[in-house]
Amino acid sequence: MLQSQFDPAARQALAVEAVAAKTRKDLSWQRIADAAGLSVAFVTAAVLGQHPLPAPAARAVADLLGLDDDAALLLETVPTRGSIPGGIPTDPTIYRFHEMLQVYGTTLKALVHEQFGDGIISAINFKLDVRKVADPDGGERAVITLDGKYLPTKPF
Repeated sequence: MLQSQFDPAARQALAVEAVAAKTRKDLSWQRIADAAGLSVAFVTAAVLGQHPLPAPAARAVADLLGLDDDAALLLETVPTRGSIPGGIPTDPTIYRFHEMLQVYGTTLKALVHEQFGDGIISAINFKLDVRKVADPDGGERAVITLDGKYLPTKPF
C-alpha cells in the first residue's frame, strides 16, 4: 500500500544521507537514474525528497547508494513536497530561477493564457530536461525544458 508522509523531516534526513552516499561513491545523478530506470530529473527530485519512487526503482537506488531497507521503503512514500523553505531563496542558482519567474512570470502567464485559455500547466503530469549546449558567441548555455500538461479551468 502506498504510504504518505506528513512531515518532511524524514525525507530531508534521507536526502542528506543519500547525497552523502552519492558523494562518497562518486556517482552522478544520471548513474543513479540509470539504476532506477527512470529520468534523471525525476530520480534526482525523488532522492532529494520531492517524489516517491516505484518499489523496484527505490530498491535499485538504495542498493546503489548502500542504503538500508528502511531507506528504500522511505523512498517509496509520498513526500510532503516543497524543497525551498519560505521566503526568497538565498542559494544563487535557485535564486536565479526565482528571479527568472519574477521577471518573466507574468509574461509566461500571458502567453500561456493567450495560447491555451484559462488554466494551468501541471507540475504533476510533467517532464523536465536540462542540457548543456555550446553558445555560438563562446562559452556554454543551459537549455531547460519544462514540459507540463495543460489543464483548463472548468466552470462548475
